[in-house]
Amino acid sequence: MAAGKRSYDWRFDSGRPCLDLVATGTGTSGACELLDGAERLAEWLVASGLVPGGTRLDAVDDTWVVRFRQLRTGVERLLAAELGGRGAEGALEGVNALAAAAPPGLRAVRGRSGTLVRALSADPECGALLAAVARDVVELLTDPVARAGLRRCEADNCRRLYLDTSRGRRRRWCSSEVCGNRERVARHRRRAAAVAAVDAAVDAEKGADAGAGVLERNLKPVRTDRGPSPYA
Repeated sequence: MAAGKRSYDWRFDSGRPCLDLVATGTGTSGACELLDGAERLAEWLVASGLVPGGTRLDAVDDTWVVRFRQLRTGVERLLAAELGGRGAEGALEGVNALAAAAPPGLRAVRGRSGTLVRALSADPECGALLAAVARDVVELLTDPVARAGLRRCEADNCRRLYLDTSRGRRRRWCSSEVCGNRERVARHRRRAAAVAAVDAAVDAEKGADAGAGVLERNLKPVRTDRGPSPYA
């Protein structure tokens, strides 16, 4: 299986590989399950940078999918607990156990253009790739600066976790281009609707005032002091 041919629906704006893995599930983005088979997992491994492009991933099968989903669940539970000031010792134990294994070995090889590119030193193994993600979790949670930037997207219908590296740490959305734009459009629509409602109320009030004036003129008393009729 040659992976990485279709990456049109992947997003990697979370700031860390472990957060990008969490974003593939339905619990954070409200989208469908993205790791829905061995081929899709192989694509994600390359698109995320965990595996160099062009790597053969023939060993990826449904057992890999199950194991990556299990890790994803544990990572999400652990990070959510950290954000909420709670403990998730079971999830932490699982991440630590996976992080204890060795990640994939890397080496530099000459590409077609003669420049050096990354390659794996051996055929990729599921345990080694899981270890790479688990170690990223450990590094994130044990780095005070990185940990302080962990956020959850504030946009409606999005629960993605991301790392806020913006100046002032004021980033509110997992992606300014996606959720940020969506929220700005929604805010503009709400303002436009509010203005339209005020305009409609003013027009209605003006109409009511005009109607009251017409009614007042129609009900004005008839004068009776015009003198006797010449035909009397």
